[in-house]
Amino acid sequence: MKYPHTGLFHFCKQLGQALLKKTMDPYEMVFYTNNPANEDFGTEANYYQQKSLQKFWMPRFSNSDLWHSTFQLSSYFPRNHKIKVLSTIHDLNFLKEKKSVEKEKKYLKSLQANLDKADIIVAISNYVKKDLEDYCNLRGKPLHVIYNGNNIDQKYLDQLDKSQDNIHKPFIYSIGTINRKKNFHTLLYLLVGNDLELIISGIIAEPDYNQYILDLAAELGVAGRVRLTGPITETEKYNYLKNCALFAFPSIAEGFGLPVIEAMSFGKKVLLSTYTCLPEIGGPEAFFLESTDPEYLIEFGKSNLMDIIHGEDRTPEIKSWAAQFSWDKAAGEYWELYKKLLK
Repeated sequence: MKYPHTGLFHFCKQLGQALLKKTMDPYEMVFYTNNPANEDFGTEANYYQQKSLQKFWMPRFSNSDLWHSTFQLSSYFPRNHKIKVLSTIHDLNFLKEKKSVEKEKKYLKSLQANLDKADIIVAISNYVKKDLEDYCNLRGKPLHVIYNGNNIDQKYLDQLDKSQDNIHKPFIYSIGTINRKKNFHTLLYLLVGNDLELIISGIIAEPDYNQYILDLAAELGVAGRVRLTGPITETEKYNYLKNCALFAFPSIAEGFGLPVIEAMSFGKKVLLSTYTCLPEIGGPEAFFLESTDPEYLIEFGKSNLMDIIHGEDRTPEIKSWAAQFSWDKAAGEYWELYKKLLK
């Protein structure tokens, strides 16, 4: 949880909080975290201080019976081999990001080593499950799919109800780490030939890609209708989700795609790429971009976009689809696996 405003941060925080609510005797949870002072899981939770040198020499954790590794390339596993291990695998994105063959082999080797330490493996989507089956040796270990939950928090929704809507409309909204795999630049082509605005939020992981987006916007003549906000608060994010005309997520490498479910929780129509898990997570209520070709996208923006925005209102159906993704449900499924390992 070193990096806020990322999907992994929200996975750990939301799942951890949901797991705590379901903890009962004789079980006890301890959170191994780099900054216990943040108290991400509350003041009553148990914390163990993570230190960087421990990736080379881990404590034995003699009083622990089960270790849940929440990141597939983690360097942190207990030395005590009697401790059962459950590993959550979020994605094999390094195989989709056009990295060098050497890097792909390096990451795959690291992932395989971590899988070898696990007693039970969990994938966050069926797409990730298939990738694991295709690219890794699972050695007959149990492999389960547990979907992520929904980050929408009622306390923020209450604040939205009291806040004044001062956001210009109509606009397309997207959110995620600003890097090439998110494919944000393709959304610029959708603005050609209409008056829509585009707002993109997220931490800037690749400054050169951020600049490329701005340069392309200027080249296409839409710079005045494009805004990159940088990282934002949860309340700001919810305001954008509440007020957008359409949520777009053109990523080419996802294991789940939490923002898609967040947007659908507001009843928003979503426009997604067809890459990796997005058809699975967006489901029958999503709209899809079938190509990243600029000419296709420009024509789509001229001919299809407004029809989607102003088409049939399916808010109840969209919200119903999003409602199946719950951290409470995910925590319950994880606890069932914990109990199997602890028998």
